[in-house]
Amino acid sequence: MRAIDVCHLQQEHVICAWQVDDVIVDPGPESSVDTLLDALGDEQPRALLLTHIHFDHAGAAGALVREWPDLEVWVHERGARHLADPTRLVASAKRLYGDAFDRLWGEVVPIPEANLHVLRGGESREGWDVAYTPGHASHHVSYRHQASGWVFAGDTAGVRLPPGTLLMPPTPPPDFDLEAWRASIDTIEAWEPQALAITHFGDYADVAEHLDRLREALTRWTELAGRTDREGYAAALRAELDATVGGQDAASFAQAMPPEDQWIGIDRYLNRLREAGATG
Repeated sequence: MRAIDVCHLQQEHVICAWQVDDVIVDPGPESSVDTLLDALGDEQPRALLLTHIHFDHAGAAGALVREWPDLEVWVHERGARHLADPTRLVASAKRLYGDAFDRLWGEVVPIPEANLHVLRGGESREGWDVAYTPGHASHHVSYRHQASGWVFAGDTAGVRLPPGTLLMPPTPPPDFDLEAWRASIDTIEAWEPQALAITHFGDYADVAEHLDRLREALTRWTELAGRTDREGYAAALRAELDATVGGQDAASFAQAMPPEDQWIGIDRYLNRLREAGATG
């Protein structure tokens, strides 16, 4: 069990890829793939387990399949087609990131469909259990390593840097869903994890406290988004970072979940609720 810090944009404690025996969970972006390959050395994984297809978690997957053509890639069915043909996904992201896309995420390499192991949630396979855990993304899954009881929860368990003072839910567009996320936390809790392993960043054994804190944070920040605008939300988030963690940890936190992007996901969710109320 090893957390490999891929040092995204040369910054520590932003993105970690998890190595569990001959499996990698969330390899990170292609822009950091050389760091991952250096850490692996001569160890060739047999499978990549993707919690979801956002570039900070899965962007390196295609490049790794190009490196090792027999590599199997696990992904939820809603994300699989975007790995086989990432054209639309990349075009959408480039509208958001513009000229910064290549620097942030690197090359997005298509993955042959033969390499994809498509998941729905509920599977048990090769020592792993899979659960469908939307809320952050509609195609998000979490994995339980049966031998250790560790749960690899991607972004569903939030962003929390060692030593873990601050815990935040990342809420970028387009798929944030508060009720789905609450249900996903319940799903993870029912697994009775021995520890939570998260991409941003590290592992935490205080599982019950962590999940309760995450529930509270989801409620609090969703309510704030309903009372303010994008600039006000970002300012409040940055103030929380400075007051709680500060310095390099605040910079790592902000890189893992950019404050300017978080309000947008919640606002879209709240607008959907308003529209559903108006038409219901």
